[in-house]
Amino acid sequence: MIIVFLRDIIKEHKGFGKQIFVLAKTELKRTYQGAAIGPLWAIVKPAFQLFVYWFAFSIGLKIAHPIKVELHGHIEKFERFPFMLVGLIPWFFIQESIIKGAKDIRSHRQYVTKINFPVSTIMTFNSISRLYVHLLLSVLMYIFIAFTSGVSWYNLQFFLYMPLMFLFFLFLSWSTAPMCAFSPDLENAIVSVMAGMFWLTGVIYNSYDLPEPLKTIMLFNPINFFVNGYRNAFLYNRMFFEYKTELVIFLSEFIFLFIVGVFNYNRLRKKIPDVL
Repeated sequence: MIIVFLRDIIKEHKGFGKQIFVLAKTELKRTYQGAAIGPLWAIVKPAFQLFVYWFAFSIGLKIAHPIKVELHGHIEKFERFPFMLVGLIPWFFIQESIIKGAKDIRSHRQYVTKINFPVSTIMTFNSISRLYVHLLLSVLMYIFIAFTSGVSWYNLQFFLYMPLMFLFFLFLSWSTAPMCAFSPDLENAIVSVMAGMFWLTGVIYNSYDLPEPLKTIMLFNPINFFVNGYRNAFLYNRMFFEYKTELVIFLSEFIFLFIVGVFNYNRLRKKIPDVL
């Protein structure tokens, strides 16, 4: 059944490849339309957030000491600013993907009610639009890391973590966007949960340094997987397969989310036009 449902989604995308990328660029322009500095807000907003977190911890709370991480049997120290920077770059994409991904269908209802447009592609072109911003921020982050810590072949793992992150939260939107089209309450619940999720994820602290059972529980947080993954690539110089338990848990969640996303989308897609 899942294979049949997936085939339907693939059919919806077939022949719309060019339109999807055009709409992704259009969505990006629409997001910053009317702003004096336009797309530069894609950089200014996260840069300001990063400054606020750094100021709060290093100046306000006076927690300026380096972050300690156990790597390859010994303790390594990392300055707080690059540690937070590498963790926040995937977080910005993830936060946008979860909150805005849940709103994709409702906020683009004209494609459903007025235009004969494949609904699943709405989540795709919006996800690609968010990915453009993420790639720009990743380039700026990499320039900073290259000048402060140097380059390494471990950095190439970015091209593993980034596509996985894109697909994971695209699959999530296959479930949340159709359900939020039916229930605005779910949309509000997602926004509320994400407000606290930042502090339940190792974006600004080392999740591997937590006491048990919190350390093990954190392994089940997929957001944590990507935050640690980016740090593996740009700070820790550690391969993705070295923490096998975390990898196995994530792959299980990835497959589960894919199945649930395909099932939920196909279960609800025919009813969406009537609801909107």
